Amino acid sequence: MQRYTISLDDDLARQFEQWSELHGYANRSEAIRDLVRDRLGKESLQDAKVDHCVAVVTYVYDHHERSLGQRLLESQHDHHELSVSTLHVHLDREHCLEVAVLRGHLAEVQHEANGLIAERDVRHGMVHLIPVDPTRHPPHSHAKPRPRRA
Repeated sequence: MQRYTISLDDDLARQFEQWSELHGYANRSEAIRDLVRDRLGKESLQDAKVDHCVAVVTYVYDHHERSLGQRLLESQHDHHELSVSTLHVHLDREHCLEVAVLRGHLAEVQHEANGLIAERDVRHGMVHLIPVDPTRHPPHSHAKPRPRRA
């Protein structure tokens, strides 16, 4: 582990302390590490330094809208190799929240994520991309082992 010493002006230091406390960091070092990891991860995705990612896609929609639920489901099935999991939450009588976790090549994941939130009648869509090293986090398989015959 490397040790760094940094200097911050008083105003920036005060803001950083408030931010760290607000976000529940036990110490400055962990807060700085998270900020650095976040920035480096975002830049690695923007600069195409990594080509694999995990995405958390969240969106809200009215399930009464013209077969929207079915269109979203079909899109996820059409790209099943990217899908890790989907959480469906009933917010009220009309609105549903879905959280989809996708994993794969950056361009494919980004295309599917953007497609989900761009569907007509989807509201409040958001995509959070996280770079991953596919050799450290190999994709899972949807294939299930076939039962043996006696």
